[in-house]
Amino acid sequence: MKMQPNVKISRFLTLSLLSLACMAPVLAQEAEKTGFVVDKIIAKVDNYIVIKSELESAYQGYLSEGNPQSEEAKCQLFNRLIMNKLMVAKAEIDSVLVTDLEVDQNTGQRMNAILQNSGNSPEELERRYGKSLEQIRIELRDQIREQLLAREMTGRITKDIKITPAEVKKFFNKIPNDSLPFYSSDVEIGQIVKNVKISNAQKEEAKRRLSEIRDRILAGEDFNTLAQKFSEDPSVRSNGGEMGFVGRGQMVPQFEAMAFKLRKGEISQPFESTFGIHIMQLIDRRGNEYNSRHILLQGVPSQEDVKSAERFLDSLRNKIVKDSLKFEYAAKENSDDPATKGHGGYFTDQDGGIHVSLREIDPVVYLAIDTMKVGNVSKPLTYRTEDGKEAVRVLYFKAKIAPHQANLKDDWHRIQSAALAEKKDKMIGKWFTKSRQDVFINIDPSYNYCKILE
Repeated sequence: MKMQPNVKISRFLTLSLLSLACMAPVLAQEAEKTGFVVDKIIAKVDNYIVIKSELESAYQGYLSEGNPQSEEAKCQLFNRLIMNKLMVAKAEIDSVLVTDLEVDQNTGQRMNAILQNSGNSPEELERRYGKSLEQIRIELRDQIREQLLAREMTGRITKDIKITPAEVKKFFNKIPNDSLPFYSSDVEIGQIVKNVKISNAQKEEAKRRLSEIRDRILAGEDFNTLAQKFSEDPSVRSNGGEMGFVGRGQMVPQFEAMAFKLRKGEISQPFESTFGIHIMQLIDRRGNEYNSRHILLQGVPSQEDVKSAERFLDSLRNKIVKDSLKFEYAAKENSDDPATKGHGGYFTDQDGGIHVSLREIDPVVYLAIDTMKVGNVSKPLTYRTEDGKEAVRVLYFKAKIAPHQANLKDDWHRIQSAALAEKKDKMIGKWFTKSRQDVFINIDPSYNYCKILE
């Protein structure tokens, strides 16, 4: 059935195309070096272009998710790239804007992702591609701006679209039985997380170390060099501790307050925020925006700090096991993990549902539940969060759903998401047909088989 591949491609585009397109300059260079892609312009939409490496990067991302090779899929990816360029062109016509601050923040995030995914140091990455990190960042920035504009336009086009239960059932009933997706084992797993709080003694040690680093800077050593060496902020790999211009409300209150307290060029004494202990230098300030650089130490928790978090969670666990406290309520009120606490502590899939495939579970969590029975709550377990903090958690193995063919009872959230994606795609398709009359579009003849403008 034609509908199912389209929905899958649409979901891939929604989740991944922004990231892939933003990495296109790096991916394009790699493709050229290995000989897989000779880059060229394959579509023009007014002043905006689609290059071949963008399409190939998106298609490789689609294949990497286990999807079979498909010219139809590649054409749909090409169609969406052209549609994104049309959205950017229309955004220019309709005076739709995104802020420089948003573009800069996303650029910083993408730069960090490139460094982490490549596994290289900044110096190795520069050598590999023959460009400085700043040159790569500039190339990314323009693409990110386009993608943010396209996202803003997509939101405007589809903002009023809702899906009713009747439409979900109708969507599902149109799928032939032999085309229904088959899901491997799903699980419902929740967690309650407590970040290990650093004792005052450990905080004082971090402040002492930062004071020594501050003295070295005042004595003439380079701030950025020392940030690269000592800072525990992951973004230091790409920015040397410099945060770029941000406005009020963009940073945690303690950091922002210090930025507006300092004079230009001044270096603060060590101060605390929710991320740890910092020293900061104010680089510049213009109105309600400021640029600063900082060095962050998170401190090393003591064994007693860890045990304190374990005792807290063990107390909660006992109440949950005795059924005097509901797990979902305990997670919402006590968990330090923002990604799960809003869902009653449960891990969610890409569509926001709490039925999660075992293949998508973090390996550490998988190994933990592999020794648990359904309905059990684990003892407190120590682990490191994604941002490197030491934490303790308890896991709740609520349910296990056997491998099955998609059905409305077990997979309502997934089917609802697919139905909504299809409905939005239809609306965007109508918008594309209407709006393409307002701009100049030229497509390389070698892609005529995609029939994009028919």
